[in-house]
Amino acid sequence: MSGAGETGAILTLNAGSSSIKFAIFDVATDGALRAWRRGELREDGAGQRFRVKGADGELLADEAWAQSGFEASLEHLLARLDGELHGRHLAGIGHRVVHGGAGHRTPEEVTPELLDLLGSLAELAPLHVPHNLAPIREIARTRPGIRQVVCFDTAFHRTMPAVATRFALPREFERRGIRRYGFHGLSYEYVSRRLAVVSPQVHGGRVIAAHLGNGASMCGLRGGESLDTTMGFTALDGLVMGTRCGALDPGALLHLMRWEGLSIDETERLLYTRAGLLGLSGISNDMRVLLERAEPAAAEAVEVFVHRIVRETGALASVLGGLDGFVFTAGIGENAPEIRERICARLGWLGVRLDPAANAAGAQVISAADSVVEVRVIPTDEEAMIAEHVRDLPAS
Repeated sequence: MSGAGETGAILTLNAGSSSIKFAIFDVATDGALRAWRRGELREDGAGQRFRVKGADGELLADEAWAQSGFEASLEHLLARLDGELHGRHLAGIGHRVVHGGAGHRTPEEVTPELLDLLGSLAELAPLHVPHNLAPIREIARTRPGIRQVVCFDTAFHRTMPAVATRFALPREFERRGIRRYGFHGLSYEYVSRRLAVVSPQVHGGRVIAAHLGNGASMCGLRGGESLDTTMGFTALDGLVMGTRCGALDPGALLHLMRWEGLSIDETERLLYTRAGLLGLSGISNDMRVLLERAEPAAAEAVEVFVHRIVRETGALASVLGGLDGFVFTAGIGENAPEIRERICARLGWLGVRLDPAANAAGAQVISAADSVVEVRVIPTDEEAMIAEHVRDLPAS
């Protein structure tokens, strides 16, 4: 991999607890970006699986190797990506960092001082931030000449007014960082930018974007900026998700620990890995599976998922003062027409009218001609958003 100061390609890395998603973008002379490679390194049994797809989605590589620790696996990944560059100069690496706290509101170039500061934020998202920072630290150690940029999932929500960020707790806790931040910001930022291109009039108005996947949230946008969102202090809040509970009475947590005898760690595992669609159904966290199953528990899990989305839509529409557009995005939002239909059928009071044929066909616009609210499906691309930030951030 080549060092900073050269142009040609941008690498994006999105590191989770058991996987690293990546993409390589060509940078044209006019600054345009084109995804050259996309893929993932994921834990697979006792080893790692490395998959790469080309610009047209064709599978180019599917390899496995024995798991040998994070540093070795990352080095193996970087070595493989060296080959995927095909001689392109690497202008920089962009990283998704889930939490930037209250002080990190825009993308930033990585420095040792910044890494130390971000490390201190790990307590705000202990299941995410350490995994996000690990490859950044390793690349800084083994490839110090490469420019790295961090992009924060919380940053897009910096436009939320104070009334939307505060909990009704004593002010001292807010000073310690206990407040609503919002997440999925890179996805919402990408969707907002796309909406400005394909439907500028709606973009300038009142829009709800629904990022519906294994992790799910919604964001109310006015003029393309975040006004409120369903996730709060953590990515547990709001909608029902694949394995996460969504909004939960805090008294239920006290009950679980005091009367059910759950420890803090056990409660954390319950809320993050055993709840949501999986917990409700007892079958799966995968919406595709639940829609195919005949068991009543599967149907009820789907119904609760839809109900919570409809309820939060009403809340966000009230905050926005009405609704001009509704956007579905992410895995379920982009690929489950039945879920889109169920949601839209309950939003008629807002003026939503669905075009069943367009919805079934996966069209970009799925609202009927007489719908007061324009309903769209916009595929999200967090990697492209990260690459744009790396391209646009001036080198220090």
